[in-house]
Amino acid sequence: MAIPLSRRTLLGLAAGVPVSAALSACGSSGPGKSGGGATYWYLSGQPQEGVRAGAVDAFNKAHPKEQIKDTTFQNDAYKTKIKTAIGAGQAPTLIWGWGGGTLRTYVEAGQVEDLTSWFDEHSEVKKRLFPSSFGAATVDGAIYAMPCESVQPIILYYNKKVFDQAGVEPPQSWDDIMALVPKFNAKGIAPFSLGGQSRWTNMMWLEFLFDRIGGPEVFQAIIEGEKNAWSHPDAMSALTKVQDLVKAHGFIKGFSSITADSNADQALLYTGKAAMMLHGSWSYGIQQAEGGDFVSSGALGYMTFPPVEGGKGDPSDTVGNPAQYLSISSKASAEQKKIAKDFFATGVLQDDEVKQWIDNGSVPIRLGTEKLLAASKSADFLQFTYDVASKAKVFGQSWDQALSPTAAETLLDNIVKLFQLSISPQRFARNLNAVTGK
Repeated sequence: MAIPLSRRTLLGLAAGVPVSAALSACGSSGPGKSGGGATYWYLSGQPQEGVRAGAVDAFNKAHPKEQIKDTTFQNDAYKTKIKTAIGAGQAPTLIWGWGGGTLRTYVEAGQVEDLTSWFDEHSEVKKRLFPSSFGAATVDGAIYAMPCESVQPIILYYNKKVFDQAGVEPPQSWDDIMALVPKFNAKGIAPFSLGGQSRWTNMMWLEFLFDRIGGPEVFQAIIEGEKNAWSHPDAMSALTKVQDLVKAHGFIKGFSSITADSNADQALLYTGKAAMMLHGSWSYGIQQAEGGDFVSSGALGYMTFPPVEGGKGDPSDTVGNPAQYLSISSKASAEQKKIAKDFFATGVLQDDEVKQWIDNGSVPIRLGTEKLLAASKSADFLQFTYDVASKAKVFGQSWDQALSPTAAETLLDNIVKLFQLSISPQRFARNLNAVTGK
């Protein structure tokens, strides 16, 4: 995806630039105590990048004496860079993230500010946000991050034109999914698009299969460190089923070489080369921006992940990101911390930003937006997303954020091997038990 270069540093986008070189290009643009105001790193990629940049620009314009310098990174590069910077005590003032287990490690290392008393003093800020968004911002009863941006459940997208061509209906069960695979393959259409090189994209399949087969308790036992939790019979069933799908050629050929950062997985869906794709709600905005008239013509279908026959999970449950989060580096100067807190109070999810998220097909986590959602050109999708997020009895956080960074990295590495069929479900479980069990 082409993103115009601007005063913001776009890392790792130029063809042929090694990731290590791209990361080093950041230089001193964001360490915690650099001069010239606060610093802020976040993800590149349109249309989301434009909304984030707009919020910073609006704040800087309204606060000429309190400036925020922003730097953007592609998803995978950011995850590497921010962990390295925080570990070295050189984090940006504002730390963008997903909360959960990663945030806990920052807290335990004393790298982020406790914001509990600030929220007590600014209760009006807290009251305007989804209450559910504060769960992943909270560690041992204290708040360490400002929830921001949008709610992002994982959604099963499908190309209606391709389904019509094949004369089939969207799947209502796991058995339906498996039955559709040979029908699409027979027509030269990949059943599912997948940017497997990015690893976390594969993870979404396991998140839903664990939930639909065993319910949220199976992964909760992993979070709580129960011994051999990954070897639970329902977990083994989920691991086996995803390999069944791989063996049946359920995914696009060469999926392990496709990256999500490039949006190539999205293009496979809207060009009709793949029939379905499991992806986050943010994918709607990407397809709307890059897929020509694919979205506006009504060719994009979407649904929740179907149940698995005999499974214990509630089909209304979902997984994904309850919000995104901004923490403040404990290494920042007093001036930088003040700028960051002023941004929380007057720069995050203001009216213009809320409107932009909605225009991009996202549901912002600010309360009271129902009329704006209903008036949007994407009203049907926004209402669907709102209902999925608000009606789910359990909204499971993305595993690579819910787990500690060490366990998450082992998880992602082994998920790649699982999808490549180079390890068995039993070996996968043993490898994960070794890093998450007590």
